[in-house]
Amino acid sequence: MLLPIGTNIRPRRTPYANYAIIALNVAMFLLTYDKYNEFIGDGWVERVIRPWADQLKLYPNSPFIWQYVTYAFLHAGWMHIIGNMYFLYLFGKNVNDKMGNIGYICFYLAGGVFSGIGHVIWAQSPVLGASGAVAAVTGAYLVLFPRSIVTVAYWLFFIGTFEVQASLFIAIKMIVIDNLLYATSAGVAYDAHLSGYAYGILVTMLLLSTKLIRTEQATLWMIVKQWNRRRQFRHQAPGQYPHNEKKWVKATETKKSPQQIEKERKIAEIRSGITDSMSSHDLPNAVREYLELIAIDDEQVMPRQQQLDIANQMMAEGKWAFSANAYEKFLKHYGNTQHNEQVELMLGILYARYLNKSDKAIKYLDRARKKIADPGQIKMCEEELKKLGPDIQ
Repeated sequence: MLLPIGTNIRPRRTPYANYAIIALNVAMFLLTYDKYNEFIGDGWVERVIRPWADQLKLYPNSPFIWQYVTYAFLHAGWMHIIGNMYFLYLFGKNVNDKMGNIGYICFYLAGGVFSGIGHVIWAQSPVLGASGAVAAVTGAYLVLFPRSIVTVAYWLFFIGTFEVQASLFIAIKMIVIDNLLYATSAGVAYDAHLSGYAYGILVTMLLLSTKLIRTEQATLWMIVKQWNRRRQFRHQAPGQYPHNEKKWVKATETKKSPQQIEKERKIAEIRSGITDSMSSHDLPNAVREYLELIAIDDEQVMPRQQQLDIANQMMAEGKWAFSANAYEKFLKHYGNTQHNEQVELMLGILYARYLNKSDKAIKYLDRARKKIADPGQIKMCEEELKKLGPDIQ
């Protein structure tokens, strides 16, 4: 048994729409659940509740237009609603954060409608439950946060937890295994589930591609774009490299070994991936690709802002030597740009505090001290210089 119990993504804003949808589902369940209402007595269930609730289910043979919405707010039992609301809470709050309250409500309701349409096309039995709409939200989470981490609890002979990427857990466990390989439970509308997933994934990809949703995280849309660009690199004839997305230019006619051609192709592919990662604000992935790039050719330098951002990110990740190397390349190739004294200050601190190279630390701190205008930074330079040598002025 596998159950996701948390993710490493937290919404920046309170997901009021998600809470409201959960509350409405619970209220409708308490109002319409037969076994609960039997305690009321006086035939209330038979005379009022059951006939009214029956009109809200979706009947494929003769559906009313409103049933494509109302069926998603009914549930057959306690486990049914607890399961649906649990997954809606777990994945919906972050999707709500990205789409906004109004956008999320519209997305959720449309997910229920499209799930209902899928059930009407493929099945004949009446359907109720929010599973299709929740599947749509889960599909949206897969697209928006594919690299987020899901903590999963398991129990068979013993109990424990493990962590896995959201893309793997949702795609393999929730979509493929639960709804395709082991879709054997009677009375479960797997066609509605799969329709919901398809709607959630495709619509969210469309919203990202048209920039109606903007996010700093790496999304499935950006991963697909990176894959497609790299595919273009791999399938180009030797001697050809992309100049931009629409035009191709032929390299200078020179005799190159197959190894050199392959090396240049690989370098161009990685540089393109770095640019894509930077465009999607995925700096950790850009750093990983940059390290792969300089492992092939240590002389490689990215465009000015990209080189600086990568150096800053490696500094933040504690990759001191790689960060210093990236800053050095920045100064070598972009030495005349504004505010380079800040880069020299960072280099001085790196060499003084983390790399134990006092000669280089003194050189860059002294340069920075002579250019910096901020009194606080000047004082920082002087304090670091005193630590390196009391006679340095």
